[in-house]
Amino acid sequence: MRLQGRPVILIGEGPAADAKARLLERAGATIVGEEAPSAVLAIVANGDEAAVARLKARGLLVNAVDRPDLCDFTLPAIVDRDPVLVAVGTGGASAGLAAALRQRLEALLPDGLGKVAQALSAARDDLRARFPDTNARRRAIGSLLAAGGPLDPLVSHDDPAASVALADAGVSRVERLALNSPDPEALTLGAARLLGLADRLYHDGRVPELILDRARADAERILGDPPASPLPGLSLHLWMAG
Repeated sequence: MRLQGRPVILIGEGPAADAKARLLERAGATIVGEEAPSAVLAIVANGDEAAVARLKARGLLVNAVDRPDLCDFTLPAIVDRDPVLVAVGTGGASAGLAAALRQRLEALLPDGLGKVAQALSAARDDLRARFPDTNARRRAIGSLLAAGGPLDPLVSHDDPAASVALADAGVSRVERLALNSPDPEALTLGAARLLGLADRLYHDGRVPELILDRARADAERILGDPPASPLPGLSLHLWMAG
């Protein structure tokens, strides 16, 4: 939700309220009191259930700190690589777990990741001109951002704008993948990467849905073998070994 310049009610004092205030200020929100008429969101940081009830009665969405049962929304832990934001939420189950995961991700994501996003944004029109077909453009961007690619997002880049020129939609091909386990957690990194890149999945009917669901949501799922001549893009042929 865009909060820039928008009023958000914050009730409470102390460390919990201070932490929420910092989040709201970073988002550009205007912090106001309970009686503010134009607010659409509220955060109650002092456990005041009566205040939560009053605010909800006014139709406001409320976050009650450390009371997930009273929350209409939760505030995730955030890794900020402007304009890239990575949010880690647990649906209110454990703020500590979200914070721990955020700390691990902070160490993984380069400080210059935002420059990669800006370079891709600046090149949007050029990429559309070079790859007018939507699927070809998606494959080209995927090749840039793949592990070890010219714009691998987990690697620091001195000149990400220059790397965009290396985008390549690739050739039509079929990759074959025999699965030894129905457990998606047993997938190798290479197999997981293929699933994430494939335009279509051919499978033998025994491949579990949990594994098929690791593919892109818009990837075609086709029961049977791939044709002799591959269709455009990457086709992935999966079957259960044994």
